[in-house]
Amino acid sequence: MAIELLEPFHAKAYRQLMLEAYSLHPEAFVSSIVNREKLPLSWWEGQLDDELCTVFGAFVDSQLAGLIGLAFEPWEDAQHKATLFGLYVSQAFRGRRLGEQLVQAVVSLAEQEPVIKVIELTVSANSRAALALYKRCGFEQSGLEDSAIRVGEAYFDRVHMRRLVT
Repeated sequence: MAIELLEPFHAKAYRQLMLEAYSLHPEAFVSSIVNREKLPLSWWEGQLDDELCTVFGAFVDSQLAGLIGLAFEPWEDAQHKATLFGLYVSQAFRGRRLGEQLVQAVVSLAEQEPVIKVIELTVSANSRAALALYKRCGFEQSGLEDSAIRVGEAYFDRVHMRRLVT
C-alpha cells in the first residue's frame, strides 16, 4: 500500500472512486451522484490541479483504494485553518487501516505548513466508524449541525470536528 499525491492524470480513477462514494454514502456529501456524474473529466482533473487543495490517494496493487483531501483557505484572516474533506475508502479495502493512514497524510502535510494551526472537518453523525477514526487521530467535536444534509426525504446531522496542528 502506498499513499500518493493525486495528479490530474489520476482523474479517471478519482472520479470513479468518488462516484462510488456518492452512490453508497449520499448522506456523507453535500453533492450528489446525479450532479457529479454529469461533470466532464476536465472538472475532475481541475480538482486535482488546484493550488488551494491537495488530494491524496491510497493505492493497493496499483489500484486507487482510498482518498482524502486537504483544502487551504485563500483569505488571509482564515489561512491558519485547513479543511479535511472527502475521506473515502472503497468497501473492498476497508479494515486495513487505510483511512487512518490517509488522515495521517493530511495531518503531516498541515504540520509542514507553519501558518496552519488547526484542521477542521465535518462528518455524518451516523457514521460511527468515521467518528471513531477521527477521534483516534486526535480530532475533537466542536459542534453539531442538525439536518445538515437532505437525501430524499431523510435528514442527516453533521458533526464538526477540529484538531490543533503542532
